[in-house]
Parts: sequence; C-alpha cells; structure tokens
Amino acid sequence: MNQERLKEILDEHAKWLRTRFTRNVEGSKANLRGADLYEAYLYEADLRGADLHGADLRGANLYGANLYGADLYGADYDERTGAFALQCPEKGAFIGYKKAGRYIVEIQVCEDAKRSSATTRKCRCSKAKVLSITNMDGTKADIEKVASDYSSDFIYKVGETVEVPDFDEDRWNECSTGIHFFITRDEAVRY
Repeated sequence: MNQERLKEILDEHAKWLRTRFTRNVEGSKANLRGADLYEAYLYEADLRGADLHGADLRGANLYGANLYGADLYGADYDERTGAFALQCPEKGAFIGYKKAGRYIVEIQVCEDAKRSSATTRKCRCSKAKVLSITNMDGTKADIEKVASDYSSDFIYKVGETVEVPDFDEDRWNECSTGIHFFITRDEAVRY
C-alpha cells in the first residue's frame, strides 16, 4: 500500500467518525466553540444553548436539531449544510399551508410579515391573509372560519388577515409564538 492510498483510507475513516457518532447528540449548553463539525451528522441533536461560535458546520446535517439559544456567531456553513438556511422565502408575499383541526388553511404570508424557520420544514410568520379552508382531501370545506389548534380565540376566517403581535423573532425557537405553516400543502396534511 502506497502513501497516497493510506492517506485516502485515513481521510475516509475520519469522515466516517465525524458522521457516525453524532446522531442524537446531547450537546445542550456544550462548549463547541471553533469545533470541526465538517459534514457531521447532527440529526435531531440537542444543541440548546451550545457555544458554536466559529464552528465549522460546512456540509453538516442539522435537520431537526434544537439550536434554541445556541451561539452561532461566526459559524462557517455552506449550501450543503442541511436545514441551516431559512426554509421559507426571506422577502415578498408567498403561499403557505397550515393544519387547523381536520382542515387545511391556505394562507398568503404578507410581504411585510416577519418569518422564520429553525431546522425543520415548519415555518412561522407574524401576519397572513386567509385564502381558503379545505378538507384534508383538498375539497372545499363547508366552513368560512376555523380556530387555531393552540388557541380557540385565534380564528382563521377566509378573506381576513390574521396577525400575531408578539411574534418571537428567535428563529431557533421553532415552537414559539407565530402563525405556524408549511410551504407545501402535503406537508401540512402529513403534520
């Protein structure tokens, strides 16, 4: 075995180590400042409050990771860093879908709405216009309004704009205040 082949084997082994042993990591409040997490498999990792300042997250899979309160200042990421980029459009109005009871509410996220997503496909916004209410199978529902699953006082009524005044702008706090929605109807149905 020559030197080049040995280096190739060692590099592959190092990559395997980085990705193999990081699933479901319990890293809450961990000091990972400047850590080499290149291509790490951090699927559903608990990284609440972790210090990831300057960490190398290029190519890492962060899908479902809890980054609430994590320090990500200066973290290095790229287009391969899974679930790190915002899942919804950052500007302009767009269509989203949310489940409310046994219905799907089609909303238009307002152009001036605050919006966020953490490390899953679930998004939140501060303001949206209700476009329609349909049954799970996609047929038109025989109702014009439906209450939120989380607050019976928060009503989605076709043609009206709903707003959450205390929208939580911390994108890593996924289940906080806001209008929760998905980009595709199918995701809302499966939720």
